[in-house]
Amino acid sequence: MESSMATVNGIRMHYRRAGDGPPLVLLHGWPQTSYCWHRIWDDLAADHTVIAPDLRGYGRTDKARSGYDKRTMATDVSELVHQLGFGRVGVIGHDRGARVAHRWALDRPEEIERLAVLDIIPTREMWRRLDAGVARGYWHWLFHLQPDLPELLAGQNIPAYLNYFFERWTYQRLSPESIDEYVRAFSAPGALRAGFDDYRAAFPTDAEDDEADAGRKLAMPVLALWGEAGLLGTLPTLEVWRDYAEDLTGFAIAECGHFVAEERPAVVLEHLREFLAK
Repeated sequence: MESSMATVNGIRMHYRRAGDGPPLVLLHGWPQTSYCWHRIWDDLAADHTVIAPDLRGYGRTDKARSGYDKRTMATDVSELVHQLGFGRVGVIGHDRGARVAHRWALDRPEEIERLAVLDIIPTREMWRRLDAGVARGYWHWLFHLQPDLPELLAGQNIPAYLNYFFERWTYQRLSPESIDEYVRAFSAPGALRAGFDDYRAAFPTDAEDDEADAGRKLAMPVLALWGEAGLLGTLPTLEVWRDYAEDLTGFAIAECGHFVAEERPAVVLEHLREFLAK
């Protein structure tokens, strides 16, 4: 993968690029970086131009003090794509990156040819379904919303805090090399705060934007994948997405937790290749 920097929407954005062919944008989640695609990007780059940015505040991209609402983060990626000479792309998003991708597809549907969302339901549905069971699994959403406190507590031992999630959110454990990469990334100055700001934007800003679009369905083909052993395996994930997409397919991935592209890359690739080939 070629590693490069670009100035977009007032920040310096780091991205990785490989391959040739139809453009395909990969958007990572928390607590990861664009490195999270390392087990599938070579295969995808065999017949696509793969573009994998570090989102605003993540990895080697600037740790801006604002702009973590998904509309702004989607604008960052849209500007990067146009700067690279593409007007219409396929998008695969995981976790927070899938929320950025969903907002991008709502705001600029003409730019998204097809969209794959990995291990999420829409943010609006998360708030609507926040009963005791969901809150127990997604307690970190509410914790990360708090001002200053997450930085104070998590910053005392970043490896231990991140490893809490890497252990509890996985069925197939991540490699030590992957974990080291993410611990290094979130140990950089401003990185913890930026990641928490991503969550802080979810309420009320993202919630208000999503509520304003309530009832709108995505018209482009949408693929939903989720880990059967994770929390989404206990929710009616496919039924939820049917209220948000007109052309939907979806699959639970067996023996898999949250980090689907690293836990079960061969299965994820099989579904993605079938989806992208249609």
